[in-house]
Amino acid sequence: MGHTLRLMFVFAGKGVTGRMTTYVAKGEEAEALKRGAAWFIVDATDQVLGRLATRVARVLIGKDKPTFTPYLDSGDHVIVINADKVRLTGNKLEQKIYYSHSGYPGGLKAVPARRIRPQRADWMVREAILGMLPKNKLRARRAKKLRVYRDASGVARHSGQKPQALSM
Repeated sequence: MGHTLRLMFVFAGKGVTGRMTTYVAKGEEAEALKRGAAWFIVDATDQVLGRLATRVARVLIGKDKPTFTPYLDSGDHVIVINADKVRLTGNKLEQKIYYSHSGYPGGLKAVPARRIRPQRADWMVREAILGMLPKNKLRARRAKKLRVYRDASGVARHSGQKPQALSM
């Protein structure tokens, strides 16, 4: 009985397998992983809203990079243009409802996508993309790397960053 207890304590200190620990980048290497220097531009014309949102969220997270690390913000900046020309499939224009609450009793507001789209199409696209991001401490930092514009005139603002077209 004494031998089994001793073995249990030996394995408890070494982890499940008793092998090497996970490599964690530190110092300059960790800083190099954080840099998201690339800027991408996405044209939302005739793109389905959900599919556009998943692809853009993947770039913001940095999942497509070989240096992806889950706990570091290694994503790139993304500019979405022509948000008012995004496509909603099926009956979503009438059936998709956006909810907001004032905080007071009876303060729930429900607005269909059909009423929001003409004035705030950029907000619709932004909400869809941010909804695809993981709900953790890196979310706010990743959300700052997203810019959404209703038409193509917003690109001129970011010409200094030399954005590349992202293939969709």
